[in-house]
Parts: sequence; structure tokens; C-alpha cells
Amino acid sequence: MKTLLSVAILVGLVGFLPGTRCRAQGAEDGVALAIIYDTSGSMKDPVPDAKGGSTAKYVIANRALTRVADQIAAFQTNAAGGVARNISTVLYVFGNSTGREAIPFGPFDAAALKGWAAHFSSPAGNTPLGNALRLAGQRVLSSPLSRKHVLVITDGLNTAGPEPATVLPALKRQAEQKQARFSVHFVAFDVDATQFSAVKRLGATVVGAADEKQLNTQLEFILKRQILLEEEEPKK
Repeated sequence: MKTLLSVAILVGLVGFLPGTRCRAQGAEDGVALAIIYDTSGSMKDPVPDAKGGSTAKYVIANRALTRVADQIAAFQTNAAGGVARNISTVLYVFGNSTGREAIPFGPFDAAALKGWAAHFSSPAGNTPLGNALRLAGQRVLSSPLSRKHVLVITDGLNTAGPEPATVLPALKRQAEQKQARFSVHFVAFDVDATQFSAVKRLGATVVGAADEKQLNTQLEFILKRQILLEEEEPKK
């Protein structure tokens, strides 16, 4: 009896060791991904495109979002055994100094994401990154899927509502309470990535992209290495 009790206690403790990947009770294997897409007025400004010309940032970001949809679709369908992987997504944009769901949370729909990207053409307003992050984080944390991510594509700093670094600690506490695997990733598009050092210190991934080629490269890296396959970043 003493031996069995000791083993039970040891197994219980291992689940709470730092760095272990334990799944929350009742969680389903899969990925819950919220994408925050910057629709503020500055996305009208031009940057270098893949052909050496100059194109509005929202046009380039629309094309990048289409590539993201294709990459998620490929990952979802290339699972061993031919069974599609379980992925749910939601797309947030800005509006009225907060975020709103442009595509509601639900099973991943590549056509819906690509359709939205094909038609978006009216960047306007401010950049409520903190409010959008709060909504997106709470949405994925409410999902039963085991891996929860927020991907932020933005060309500017927060200009309305709380800063992302103010919102992120509360989301992390919620994740800890749920024993959930939760990560946030920022792609700073045509803005100095060091401006997001506050969220990076809190554990968020932060990468920069100055043009279309870099935006595509960084999004592919984050999707493949940290969201879909969840490889650990090397410790510095």
C-alpha cells in the first residue's frame, strides 16, 4: 500500500513540474487558433512587395492570410491514417476601439478565411491591440482543444484601450488555472519588433517583417514551428 501511495503521489507531482506538457482534464487533442488581423488605417500605407514594387500593406497581408489558410489546410489533411486533424479558428479585426469576430470561432474553414482576405479593402480606425487580444485569448481558452494560440498580425502599436502587456498576464493566469497550453505570437509588420518587447518579456513570440517576403517567411515559421507542430524555442 505504501508503495502504491508513493507512486500515485509521484505521478501527481510530475504533472505540475515546470516544462512538462500535461493536457488539461477533459481537453480534446487539437489546435484552437485565434488570428488578430490589423485593419487600422495605417494598413493602407505601401511597403515593398514580393515583385520588387510597392503595394499597400493590407493587400500584402490579405495575400499572406490566404497563404496561412493554405498552410493550415495542408497540415490538417496530411495526418497519418488519413484522419483530419482537429483545428478550430476565429478571425478578429478591429472596430469601435475593440476587436470583433470577422469569422466566428468554429471548425477551420479555409474557404471562409480566403474569402474574407479576397474581399477586405477598407482599412480604417485605430489599433486596439489589448482589447482584441483579451477577446481572442478568452475565445481560445474557452475551447476544449488542448493547444491554444493567438496569432497577431499588426503594423503598429496599441492606440486605444489597454496595452497588450497589461492584458496578457490575466490570460496567462486563466490558462494556468485551466492547466492549458496557451501561447501568443506577434508579427510586427513594417514596425520595429522591439516595440513589442513588453509582451516578449511575458513569453510571447515576437518577430519582425519589413516587406512581403519577410511577412510570408515569418508567418510560415510561426505556423509550422510554434502553432501547428509546437516546437520549443531554443533557450537564449
